[in-house]
Amino acid sequence: MSIHRTRGELAVDIFFYAFLSVAAFTTVYPFIYLLVISLNETQDALRGGLYFWPRKFTLDNYLYVFENERLARAALNSVLRTVIQTVLSVFACGMLAYVLSRKTFMFRKAFSLTLIITMYVSGGLIPYYLLIKNLGLLNTFAVYIVPGLVNAFYIFIMRTFFEQLPDGLVESAYIDGANDFRIFTGIVMPISLPVVATVALYVSVGEWNSWFDNYLFNSRNEKLAVLQYELQKMIQVVENSSANAGESTEESTRIISPLTIKSTLTILVTVPILLIYPFLQKYFVKGLTLGAMKD
Repeated sequence: MSIHRTRGELAVDIFFYAFLSVAAFTTVYPFIYLLVISLNETQDALRGGLYFWPRKFTLDNYLYVFENERLARAALNSVLRTVIQTVLSVFACGMLAYVLSRKTFMFRKAFSLTLIITMYVSGGLIPYYLLIKNLGLLNTFAVYIVPGLVNAFYIFIMRTFFEQLPDGLVESAYIDGANDFRIFTGIVMPISLPVVATVALYVSVGEWNSWFDNYLFNSRNEKLAVLQYELQKMIQVVENSSANAGESTEESTRIISPLTIKSTLTILVTVPILLIYPFLQKYFVKGLTLGAMKD
């Protein structure tokens, strides 16, 4: 059976696809521009006029970044931090969310209200620093993990998702003699992959991009520096050098500038997330939709 389309419907489709094409191009082009700048020779890039491809191709900007001796250790710290925090935070938030999703839990409303308050009210940076100091977390790797194990926003997303699961699953497991921990790990989490992937993506992106806690709590210990913190220091060095020497500066017989270095660093820190996201996209969209809505 053939479907005849009116001119109005065809015009709407054309407009719709044209709008989506423009939106997609607007979203992708900034990354293309940064890639072009990072692959172009510095002095030539300062002239401007680069849009879709390098005018003078070079890898000097990337070589300059990778010549930093502390970068490998910092990258390892960032990877360890991201992986450990993602696993532990998803598990911790999931356990609390499962408890709050049970209608038989007596204090579920009081705990939920307490978590909501933490989303709007903060004790401030100085009390937070004093708390970290009194807990003995200064200059330790644990300061990257312990303070962020529980997040109210992630808990509510997972709780809402858990509340939509059939009650019969939990009740039948109780009848079979399973306890709450067994139900959570063996039944609830395996069938909640969409919301788990959603929270895992949130946590991993946040941890991968984090550097301010390194500056506050671990700045005296170079062995615990994370990748973003080292890259931020590198940008400061280049900016200070260029401010004293002009628009660009020469390092190790290589001319560099803040423009090309910032573009290079942005590409380097964005690529890992871009490689992970396609594998989680279908779960991310479904989990975020179901976890944010309640019947």
